[in-house]
Amino acid sequence: MRIIVVGAGVLGSMHAWHAIERGHEVVHIERETEARGASVRNFGLVWVSGRAAGDELSTALRARELWEEIGAQVPELGFRPNGSLTVVRTPAELAVARETADRPDAAVRGFELLTADEARRINPALRGEFLGALWCERDGAVEPRTAQRALRVRLEASGRYTFLGGREIREVVGDRAVRDDHGEVHTGDAVVLCTGAWLGGLVRELVPDLPVRRVRLQMMQTAPLGEALTTSVADGDSFRYYPGHAGAGLDALNAGQPQHPTAAEHRMQLLMVQRRDGGLTIGDTHEYDQPFGFDVVEDPYEYLTEVVEGILGRPLPPVRRRWAGVYAQCTDTGRIVHRQQVRDGVWLVTGPGGRGMTCSPAIAETTADALGL
Repeated sequence: MRIIVVGAGVLGSMHAWHAIERGHEVVHIERETEARGASVRNFGLVWVSGRAAGDELSTALRARELWEEIGAQVPELGFRPNGSLTVVRTPAELAVARETADRPDAAVRGFELLTADEARRINPALRGEFLGALWCERDGAVEPRTAQRALRVRLEASGRYTFLGGREIREVVGDRAVRDDHGEVHTGDAVVLCTGAWLGGLVRELVPDLPVRRVRLQMMQTAPLGEALTTSVADGDSFRYYPGHAGAGLDALNAGQPQHPTAAEHRMQLLMVQRRDGGLTIGDTHEYDQPFGFDVVEDPYEYLTEVVEGILGRPLPPVRRRWAGVYAQCTDTGRIVHRQQVRDGVWLVTGPGGRGMTCSPAIAETTADALGL
């Protein structure tokens, strides 16, 4: 079969991957010369720990297996099963961590509640003051700025993959074909549109009432830390953001321990991952109301710096990069992704929200199964 995949972010790249792995031919079309959106502007986290019980957790666990399998074939992805520590600094946060670690699905996530000393034995860079940490053995990470490029090199080696960058799809032509802005028509046995946060133009024409919204975030990256940060790191605010921590403990945290005003205003949590060059990717914020601001504002960065320095017990290295990104999220946040057949043989797959990097291999596998690849 010949599959046309539109969009070269991580979701489109994983759809191309599964098609090639199953012996098919892929024409992969991207409006930029290469992916420039949310897929390269994130942490690179493969984040199992906070996923909602049920389909979301099952999808994340399957994706974690696939990331490890694909990472073994494509070492340039930089996949590492480094786990994560969610650091807790107050009794209310500790109560949420304890409740989470006691749940029936804690074992499949690899949860364990650690004392501060136990957490430091796993990650010696955490020299600040905190009460303990929730360890998640199943979390991992990849290198987001280079992952899509590494996948493309591997796909091209198959001899059944063609990448066409700098081409925007303008029209679905009949069944199973699209026309790009060069006037070229690409016909296949199936078309998969993975358009990311591009929700206007052709996408709006195909699905005028698409139940997907755009979300803006801010992040930053530092110079090398000078030592290993052996796990990914989160703070107690992540309990408020991820549905896997919902319960009486979280209700008590929200009622009795309001967020810092800056964190509340920007809907923040701390997530931190060390890159292969030693720098730290740190974030993030969430902005839901459009039109989004066009500025990268400084208050969240100052707040995150303070939190990180408190956890590390040392000054943060100089910040080398700051950026904003926009991703697509289903308005029903309980849905993993919006997958819809928009024409005969043409599928739209979008809106995974902040789960995109984590879940994309499993989302794409489900699409491939649905298409009978």
